[in-house]
Amino acid sequence: MTVSSDTDNQTTHWHSSRAATSMSASSQLPLIGAADVRPIADGLVYWDAWPLLTDGGALYTADAGERWWFALAAPRFDDPDDRHAHARIHCLLERDGNFQPLGPTLPDGLSPGSREWSGSASIDPQTNEITLYFTAAGRRGETTVTFEQRLFATTGKFDGNSMREWSEATEIFVADEHLYQRVDQPTGEIGKIKAFRDPDVFLDPASDERVLIFTASSARTPGDFDGVIGAAVVDDDGVFVATAPLIDATGMNNELERPHIRVFDGRYYLFWSTQRHVFAPAAGEWPTGLYGAVADAITGPWRLLNGSGLVAATPAASPSQSYSWLVLPDRSVTSFVDRWGDSADSNFGGTFAPFVHLAIDGDSVLVRP
Repeated sequence: MTVSSDTDNQTTHWHSSRAATSMSASSQLPLIGAADVRPIADGLVYWDAWPLLTDGGALYTADAGERWWFALAAPRFDDPDDRHAHARIHCLLERDGNFQPLGPTLPDGLSPGSREWSGSASIDPQTNEITLYFTAAGRRGETTVTFEQRLFATTGKFDGNSMREWSEATEIFVADEHLYQRVDQPTGEIGKIKAFRDPDVFLDPASDERVLIFTASSARTPGDFDGVIGAAVVDDDGVFVATAPLIDATGMNNELERPHIRVFDGRYYLFWSTQRHVFAPAAGEWPTGLYGAVADAITGPWRLLNGSGLVAATPAASPSQSYSWLVLPDRSVTSFVDRWGDSADSNFGGTFAPFVHLAIDGDSVLVRP
């Protein structure tokens, strides 16, 4: 494993001269069985979930102890991949580990896309104003589904029981086409489409600066495997301006999905998810799993966790059982049940996977049930 950093912009390059073929037991997630697959609502599947956080990055808990979540949802199809063409962001209410579905978050016609893909959300506890960041996929009203991806935000009011009065969605950052590709593909194949999605806004406690991070494709070195974790910072006019990627996996991996930053023990931890089939053949065999890096400041340089970046891997006996991990501020980790069990081609969970927890010690991060 080789890691290097650009001296000017602290971009960490993730590339490998050997595969991560050996995994310690501490990196493998427990097998998911039938008892772990608990549907949330009849006829609907849920994936890519994220909780409502405070503006400072803490888990938001309502007065009655509930937590509010967002997740992508769609009808259950014979082919689970069809869900991506019908995805809407839904709200869920968590109470004592149980999730109550509350339906679509945004009113019909508010999103500029034909679908809504992943993002993040925060609340200002003083004003009860919620900001929802999300990916608009395609264009509203399109008759043929496209793979265009744009980053938007909308604000709404939270009254303790519902979210309402959503503002018109505003495009928060446009791909600069110098560092990050503009993604407007009319067609595509899952795992091979280019990326400009998954916005997550992080408030740096050291500077109070807002940093936007997102899944992107490199415009500097485009190719079949050109995945990067992009970044942008707010300028004096309150506009997000592109900065160099935090992680550059060009030549190794096509998609570093749902990146997010957490601060633990005074260090910055950057996490992302990726799948085994989006690694370049020359990179060798890598598992589907949660990966990450750590730095002493948000500007880097970033060091790959555990030496390779791998934090948690799906087990070899069920390599597609879960995906889309999100590390929460309390060090627990959520994901969704993907194709699980012995009949993975037909068994699609479409619900929350069992939560796991992280044991963190500097550059070492291990997963615990």
